[in-house]
Amino acid sequence: MANKPVHKFQAGQVSVALWENTMTTKNGDEVPVLKATLQRRYKDKEGNWQTSTSFSRNELPLAIYCLSKAFQKIIEDQSNSSGEVEEEMVM
Repeated sequence: MANKPVHKFQAGQVSVALWENTMTTKNGDEVPVLKATLQRRYKDKEGNWQTSTSFSRNELPLAIYCLSKAFQKIIEDQSNSSGEVEEEMVM
């Protein structure tokens, strides 16, 4: 895993970071893949920044937003690397 994320999406104190990893296929080829980490930053009682992976009801929409952006980026990168024409998909 890289020392720095290749992309980061943030909403409020919630963020998703995308990290580039390598995966080996069945035929032995190594291909890059993006993996996501989700976290929330907050200040503790002493005023020090902390990280958590738990989310309150009001933070869940922020997490969904960041995860959606990360998923979109992963799909775009896969489409671009496979030579496909980039299209915007509406669900």
